[in-house]
Amino acid sequence: MTAATIEAPAAGRPGPGETVRQTLSMAWRQMVRIKHNPFELVDLSLSPIMFLLLFVYVFGGQMAGSTSEYLQYVLGGLIAQNAIFLTMYTGTGINADLRKGVYDRFRSLPIARSAPLAGKIFADLFKQVWSIAIMLGLGLLMGFELRNVAGALLATVVVVVFALAISWVSVLMGVLADSEEKVQIYAFVVIMPLTFTSSAFVNVNTMPGVLRHWANVNPVTHLADAMRGLLSAGPIAQPLMWTAVWAAAILVVTAPLAMHAYRKKMV
Repeated sequence: MTAATIEAPAAGRPGPGETVRQTLSMAWRQMVRIKHNPFELVDLSLSPIMFLLLFVYVFGGQMAGSTSEYLQYVLGGLIAQNAIFLTMYTGTGINADLRKGVYDRFRSLPIARSAPLAGKIFADLFKQVWSIAIMLGLGLLMGFELRNVAGALLATVVVVVFALAISWVSVLMGVLADSEEKVQIYAFVVIMPLTFTSSAFVNVNTMPGVLRHWANVNPVTHLADAMRGLLSAGPIAQPLMWTAVWAAAILVVTAPLAMHAYRKKMV
């Protein structure tokens, strides 16, 4: 067997193991960018801090009678909302790289087509963990009563998995839109109604009929309820189950659509 025969498969489609390795390499490329632009972490830190302080100390007395009681309720919802908002950066980053020709250069390399997109998503999951840690840490300083450390760790995993699914929606927007501004507009049109018509900030039973029915099936409601149960008190099993169902459904639908749009873009 000649050397040429041994090396021939490298020119074909990468196998699963090679695809994973390439994805991790692309994720590391994205992480290195933070080293050269540490302001990204400052931005990721300030937004959750401001949201938590403003919601608790401005709305807490009105919503729950006291800021401490509202903190117990709203922290899980704010973590869920912040995670979904952060996925918008995945779409804007991909859109910027597409317009700058970065992915054209990747196309000339012998790597899996999905590796650059998946690498971007996995790198952004680190940012999710960072923001969750910031919000939990600040929440504890403000007096949040954490159920246990295991619950906090599981809550982090749940948020990251759900964010992974939602990230593919952002990827699809980033590939289809012709500017970063349009990605942001599309994302806000989806994210704002989704998060504010959920149990993230208020009890859904206070909403009028039709809105209440929607809030009860809203995926953000299930995620926020799961966070609340894992971090402080409340049911866990059912919200976790529905969060997993929604995450799987979103991933199964949007990931193939995003990859199809990306392949058409690269033709």
